[in-house]
Amino acid sequence: MRFFLLLMLAFSAVLSQAETFTIRFDSSKTKSGAKIALKDLNPELPTDWTGYNFVGVEIRVSTSQRYLLGFTTDHGYDELMLHSYVPGKWNRFVIPLVYLTQLPASSHDMASMYNKPRQTGWINIGGNYGPMTGVDSIGIRQYRPLKDAFVEIRNVQLYREDPGDEYLGKGPALDELGQSNLLEWEGKAHGLKQLRKLWQAEDREKVSAENLYGYGRYGGYSAHKLQGTGFFRKEQVDGRWWLVDPDGCQFLSVGVCCINIGSGGHVKDLDKRLSMLKELPPKKFIYTDRQGNRSAEFSPWNLERRFGENYQQAAMDLTFKRMDKWGVNTIGNWSQRELEKAGRKAFTCTMHPAYVDGSLFGLGDPYEQDFEEKLRESIRPLMNGYRDDPWLIGYYVGNEPTWVGAENRLCEALLKGRDRAMKTALQQYLQAYGDTREARVSFVYDTFDRYLAAVKRLQLQLDPNHMNLGYRFGNIYAVNERLARICAKYFDVMSFNFYAIKPDHKLMDNILSWTNLPMIIGEFHFGAVDRGLGQSLFQVRNQSERGKAYRNYVETGFSHPGLVGVTYFTWNDEDVLGRFDGENYNCGLVDVTNVPYREQTEAMMETAKRLYQVHAGSLAPFSETPDFIVGMERGGDEW
Repeated sequence: MRFFLLLMLAFSAVLSQAETFTIRFDSSKTKSGAKIALKDLNPELPTDWTGYNFVGVEIRVSTSQRYLLGFTTDHGYDELMLHSYVPGKWNRFVIPLVYLTQLPASSHDMASMYNKPRQTGWINIGGNYGPMTGVDSIGIRQYRPLKDAFVEIRNVQLYREDPGDEYLGKGPALDELGQSNLLEWEGKAHGLKQLRKLWQAEDREKVSAENLYGYGRYGGYSAHKLQGTGFFRKEQVDGRWWLVDPDGCQFLSVGVCCINIGSGGHVKDLDKRLSMLKELPPKKFIYTDRQGNRSAEFSPWNLERRFGENYQQAAMDLTFKRMDKWGVNTIGNWSQRELEKAGRKAFTCTMHPAYVDGSLFGLGDPYEQDFEEKLRESIRPLMNGYRDDPWLIGYYVGNEPTWVGAENRLCEALLKGRDRAMKTALQQYLQAYGDTREARVSFVYDTFDRYLAAVKRLQLQLDPNHMNLGYRFGNIYAVNERLARICAKYFDVMSFNFYAIKPDHKLMDNILSWTNLPMIIGEFHFGAVDRGLGQSLFQVRNQSERGKAYRNYVETGFSHPGLVGVTYFTWNDEDVLGRFDGENYNCGLVDVTNVPYREQTEAMMETAKRLYQVHAGSLAPFSETPDFIVGMERGGDEW
């Protein structure tokens, strides 16, 4: 009898572990979700997770829209933002518990600090942190969930070693073209025959940016001329800031980041993902790194299918043709050197890393004895190549430093860390002024001032011809008047990345009043989830709404007298199975099959035709708000 009872108990536990729990999201609500008791998913789970390093969840998410997953502990609710590469399919998704117990480690920029890749999805870390004790439930929720969206969970397990993610679905996650194989959408190419018809139609088009937008040689407005100096500069006309191109034409920078031939179809960790691919690319498009890890490239394979084996020049020509058609007059950051050096479009580039240190949250150590020598060696090769190039608008110093708004944490890390010149300088500063939060912030600001002074001195020595475009701050709301006035001493333009529904004119008014500098928005974008990709930092309902969102954002921005440039992120969609940090956003103008998003690019054309008048103040901006806007909201403690 005892044996029979034990057998029944064991059978009951197996049933409990195998039971599937479904959470259906209510699309009429801003926030929707539920919690499930862990004992109902796995009665053998302890409530004290000390000693374990990973938690694995067998899960199926109906959409690639991001969702929030967390655990209730005895100190509160700890939550992460997750993104699935395999909408509608079961997978085991494994989360390192360090993302729930500790603040993220220091890094150069915000993306590398907060984004963490896995095999079947990726994690954006944030929220509460603390010991995983008293763990009794798992929670799943979404902001602005799509209609009929749901999540299913059927098991939770703890591990000391990383077991890796596992794709449990039937059928490949990627098709032979590198697209998501898990969703259908209007216009999806089902094979090369259909794809070649789309390519051939584009090849037959004739395009002239001069006729469409009145652009001159360098992309400025040829009908509106000031004094040309042979290089880009800035000038205020009737109270409004403009860039001026080398020929003297008034210029508004309409740019796109990451214009690279053949990017957007990369599959890393290939040997862990073979079951996710319908077909492997030919051997020439499979690469092995020094550690023996293989990766595959679908975008170059598609370019070879389109243009033949020697596709590079034809692909570059097509890229410039598309820029002419869409009104894009600037090659933005992180783009291909060959495109920049072609002498066909204006471009910007970055000094990054400009001898900054990831362990210093993206700040350099100007107290080092040989700091300026090392800084010179960091930026000299770049400037030697661009010093006399009239197509270069200017240099950004860096991108999204993580110390901004985290000055006290930087000081804590310094004081607890290894001996270094900046640590000694901080100790002396606090001894002189007292160890207060205000003193720590002041020290970091003074250090940044010292760092920028060195950058400016060396730039003027190495390349006096081009502008300093600022630092592309990520957390722009953390840039206060004091910090902005430091920037104004060394920058020619104040730059920041601003992901939002539209630019904040009140914020821009403040920056303009503090710095008296024109502004460039270094990054923004919109995406949807109808292609099996993540929706980007700001989601809209579909591809048509992406175009509307672009028009609303760009024209609202350029209606401000201080804005002289915007740069959309990015040219190509990100990798369906995640780039280096996991991101897989539908934020491109071109998909993995080398086909443009018509809805967005046609909207860009309409806006480009209007921008001069919008910025001059003679035409009201497009102001229709797109449907279904949702950003990177987190859940908070309330359910």
